[in-house]
Amino acid sequence: MPRTVTPSFVAEFEIRTSAADEREAGIRLRAQCNIFNASLGESLRRLKLMREGKDWQRARAMPKSLGVTEKGRRVPNQERAELFRATQQKCGFTSASIQKFAEGCRDACWIGEHAASHDTQTSSLRAFKAVQQYAFGNRGKPRFRSHRRFNSVEGKADAVIRYRAEPVPAVHWNGLVLPLRLDRKDRRGWQEQALACRTKYVRILRRTVKGRVRWFCQLVQAGEAPLIHPVREGLVGLDAGPSTIAVLGETDAVLEQFCPGVVQPWQESRRLLRSMDRSRRATNPENYHPDGTVKRGSKRWVRSERYKARQRKLAETERKLAARRKQAHGGLANRILAMGTTIKSEKLSYRSFQKNFGRSVKIRAPGMQMEVIRRKAERAGGGLVDINPRTTRLSQFDHTTGEYVKKPLSQRMHVFADGQTEPVQRDLYSAFLAACCAPDSLDIRRVRETWPTAEPLLRRAMSRLLQPASGKAPGRPHAPCVRAGRPSKGIGRSCEATNVVAQARVVESIGNGTPRTPLL
Repeated sequence: MPRTVTPSFVAEFEIRTSAADEREAGIRLRAQCNIFNASLGESLRRLKLMREGKDWQRARAMPKSLGVTEKGRRVPNQERAELFRATQQKCGFTSASIQKFAEGCRDACWIGEHAASHDTQTSSLRAFKAVQQYAFGNRGKPRFRSHRRFNSVEGKADAVIRYRAEPVPAVHWNGLVLPLRLDRKDRRGWQEQALACRTKYVRILRRTVKGRVRWFCQLVQAGEAPLIHPVREGLVGLDAGPSTIAVLGETDAVLEQFCPGVVQPWQESRRLLRSMDRSRRATNPENYHPDGTVKRGSKRWVRSERYKARQRKLAETERKLAARRKQAHGGLANRILAMGTTIKSEKLSYRSFQKNFGRSVKIRAPGMQMEVIRRKAERAGGGLVDINPRTTRLSQFDHTTGEYVKKPLSQRMHVFADGQTEPVQRDLYSAFLAACCAPDSLDIRRVRETWPTAEPLLRRAMSRLLQPASGKAPGRPHAPCVRAGRPSKGIGRSCEATNVVAQARVVESIGNGTPRTPLL
């Protein structure tokens, strides 16, 4: 009988630790790292043996489906699936077999003194799932972990690692009692509501923050996450790019950049990486060929203290950027849900964004932002509706003529073909069209009915791009400067001509101020 899937959410808290607690927890993490590596190596070995078998080769040669139904659905080949399943059972490539192997490794050495049954099973299952995804072709070949990079372990149900609210809220880990560091004020009440839910299982994490090791726990709670931000039922159109996002609700429209507070120090990171490379080459000359390339095979690397200091500095920089990015993603998602909980957006390939706009995606992470919006919208009772871009072609449609005209990516303003409607920003117009879409088609009649109501919202969102952050009036447009005793070359131009040029630049800046192609 399959297990019932119930909703859950994660509540993360920092835990109070002494020097003795940190030492014991570090030893237990190292033990789980050895369990993980042993299970990973055994899973890869069994996968190789299974692929070399004749039954596996015969199952691969079978067709995946037996045909197509009247509704267009493929009929899976059950004989092929049964043969694959029998081959896995025969070679021991199952989660239960790998867990049993991990328990044998634990009982055969010192690990048995620092690891229990449930956390051993979760670590081995973690390794098996990684190899299983590799076998299915969904991810690359998993690698072995060093004890410095293995920073989490989780329990199973309410055993080994468990949360107890009495006498004080704390995590009990096989003899270790780690009290939670709670927010005493809890102004929004989220903490109290989260701790009142039933705890499914607990995860322990180790992080390095500002050069100091700190310990956290993640309580996987049953139920829905408490809502602390206001949400509004309504329809929202959204258009996301690699660096900007345009949103149109029933009462407002927004065009802004993803994570404006996240600024990647490219020059500083580049200097650190070059310095680390020079240090690594100076301390390990035997690992390089005379032409500077790295020798193949297993090598022993010696890292100086300066190298380690630079490595810690680089890791701290990336940690801060990730924290700011996560905070910005949550804030933007909350603002969108305040406009409406039913969100319509094109289904884009964010992997293509990574290939074409790699540096911008590294900073903004638009795919992660969309997943946050999807999760929060479903929690609020709505959802994110994916629109097929191949059939709707929102960036090419013009509702004044009903025609599709392809335009280059550099053209940020949508110019209407009727010659009467003023141009609008391209992403905002796509967000408006997305709100009028079904999953596979564009409702042209609805577009023409709702345009008079949506046009003022789009114009207001465009006007916000010209307002400075201080709220003061913008300075004078660029005009010829007259120095004492030195007449300017352009002094003979009339003021009217200067104003016309300035206004043209202002109109152009509305379209180019937030380009879809990122500014690198």
